[in-house]
Amino acid sequence: MNEIPYFRLSALMFLEYAVWGAWMPVLAARLLGPLKMNGKQTGWIYATLPLATMISPLLAGQLADKYLDTGWILAVCHAIGAVLLFAAARTRKFWPLFGVMLAYSMFYGATIPLVNSLMFSHLTDADKQSPGIFIWAPVAWALIGYALTGWRNLRKGEGDGSDCLVLGGILSIAMTIVCLIQPATPPSGAEGVPLFKAVSMLGDANFAVFIIASLVVAGVMQFYFLGSARYLQDIGVSQKNVPATMAIAQAAQAIATLFALGLLLKTLGAKWTLTAGAASWALLYLIYVIGQPKWLLVAGQVLHGFAYVFFMIAGQIYVNSVAQPDIRGSAQGLIILVTTGIGLFLGTQLAGFVMDRSSVDGKFNWARVYMVPFLCTLAGVLALATAFHA
Repeated sequence: MNEIPYFRLSALMFLEYAVWGAWMPVLAARLLGPLKMNGKQTGWIYATLPLATMISPLLAGQLADKYLDTGWILAVCHAIGAVLLFAAARTRKFWPLFGVMLAYSMFYGATIPLVNSLMFSHLTDADKQSPGIFIWAPVAWALIGYALTGWRNLRKGEGDGSDCLVLGGILSIAMTIVCLIQPATPPSGAEGVPLFKAVSMLGDANFAVFIIASLVVAGVMQFYFLGSARYLQDIGVSQKNVPATMAIAQAAQAIATLFALGLLLKTLGAKWTLTAGAASWALLYLIYVIGQPKWLLVAGQVLHGFAYVFFMIAGQIYVNSVAQPDIRGSAQGLIILVTTGIGLFLGTQLAGFVMDRSSVDGKFNWARVYMVPFLCTLAGVLALATAFHA
């Protein structure tokens, strides 16, 4: 891979996750705090992306595999997304905000698998070369978290928390420009319906086990996003420092992506790399259940970074390796549908329900809350260790 595509692909990966990382980890604090929404309403706002990714990634993959250049699809989606994020920053009521975030998520959700498929289409050795590009995802998420924390410290407060949405909108504009300068990625001209071919991969028993485990393990990850910001505040972390604290996970993710992902895939294979990722989440949830000491809860953010690399990113690489070349856009759409779509939607609803049932007068029983994702993730670990072979 020559230098020009590498830098363009790296910028693409960086901004894709910078946009997401600007609002995803901390929006719940705005919803539960200044906007005074309850756990169920917060869950529904966070459910907009999972709902959207049940539809838009598969449609976008179909368009990219058969009809349109991937870069142009990405540019249009992010341009519209910028407008919608600015609108969301000015919206304070539940139903209008739900509508705006759902519309935004339809466009952003379409871009997640396309960034991966565009990258993979310009690599000659995905296992070896992709970590050097994937690393920019956690770097972006971490830097944006620290930037937001720095901005809030300069302002001596976080205001009403809408700054995370404004930042996401600004980054979406930059992302639109970067999408337009990507290497040409024309459709492969796949015969038939690429979407149906991707779904037919479920006929393979190993792939089916992987998909079911991904549904469960990625789904309950929403407990982390919905609860962590408030949990950290409850144990004494200042609200303005929460973004930087959670960004520890992204620092760990960057290190693991660059130095460990390729090594684990080469030495352990997909099976044990994915199992290690799921196990990292299980351990984090167990630490949350224990609830002390404070330093361990903060340090435990590292496990989320490891889990994301060894489960989510390794899973995307695994899907690319087993999918036929002419349907890789649709295959990436399928894994995003399962993890970010169905999985996170069900996880959001479960997390919102459990959080509401585990709170009294706004005070959460965090041990009770996090016992649920711990048990679910442990089941996923056992399934991968015993029934998945790759």
